Amino acid sequence: MGGSALVFVGLLGLYFNTDTGNGIHTFDLLQISQMKIPVDVQQIFFPFLFVGFGIFSALFPFHTWVPDGHSSAPTSASMFLAGISMKLGGYGCLRVATYLMPEAAEYYQPIIILLATIAIIYGAFATMMQKDLKYINAYSSVSHCGFVLLGIGMLTQTSINGAVMQMVSHGLMTALFFAAIGMIYYRTHTRDVSKLGGLLKVMPFISTVFVIAGLCSLGLPGFSGFVSEMTVFVGSWQNVETMYRIATILACASIVVTAVYILRATGSVLMGPIKNAEYSLLKDASWNERLATTILIIGIVAIGIVPFLLTDLINPGTEFIINKITSLNLNK
Repeated sequence: MGGSALVFVGLLGLYFNTDTGNGIHTFDLLQISQMKIPVDVQQIFFPFLFVGFGIFSALFPFHTWVPDGHSSAPTSASMFLAGISMKLGGYGCLRVATYLMPEAAEYYQPIIILLATIAIIYGAFATMMQKDLKYINAYSSVSHCGFVLLGIGMLTQTSINGAVMQMVSHGLMTALFFAAIGMIYYRTHTRDVSKLGGLLKVMPFISTVFVIAGLCSLGLPGFSGFVSEMTVFVGSWQNVETMYRIATILACASIVVTAVYILRATGSVLMGPIKNAEYSLLKDASWNERLATTILIIGIVAIGIVPFLLTDLINPGTEFIINKITSLNLNK
């Protein structure tokens, strides 16, 4: 609600500072993008829009709703929240705030990159401390959404391409992870990692889904997570400023932490002996669960193996945004 209020104020600021002629204002994105919004107006209302939309994408330090929201929601709601709703925040940061107010985006660029880097590192380390499977996935979402904001903040076409790819990849990957967690919880009635173990023996399909989601999360080549995060890193490295290079290195280093908590959770939940005798009687995934998770896996693998299918769709839009930013720099 707070984020929505900030967005509303930012949109009103845009509305009353644009004029299509004869004193008529507009909310039309395309019309506003063709107007010259004064720099001082951009600097006032850009934070309202970017922070407001950023809250939906777990912008640090306004991320604390994510873990509690995910853990309280049923599986289907968690999949929808992580897979779709949180991506609207990244879309708004890019398509509304950055696209309509590029000069303000450049002005606030160091702050955006700093907050995104903190979210990536903090989210990764906070995930290591969690014992609940949903909290593990929720805090990892804070870290992964940080890559989206980092890519947008770097303001290069490659990094923005990576940010959009990360939105799609994270939506598929996190929805798959929540589906696997939900199927495990439905059968075992617990999400406590310490109480689970040996599930691979009795639920091989669900365990395989869990492993695939985890490997995508830690950025294994062949899955969408590797392609999207690597694209963000390459685009971020194109900025030669020392601060931006350091932010890129720190973001890369977070992958090591991600690998630690993913592999540790996988080993505790799936490997080893069955900790509860009742778990040996559990049934594997039903046909509809197999169908739903297979569709998500196909999307993850397709992006990982043939990423151009997605980048060809993304490039025209990101190129238009970058051309607008570049034209402003040339005018300066």
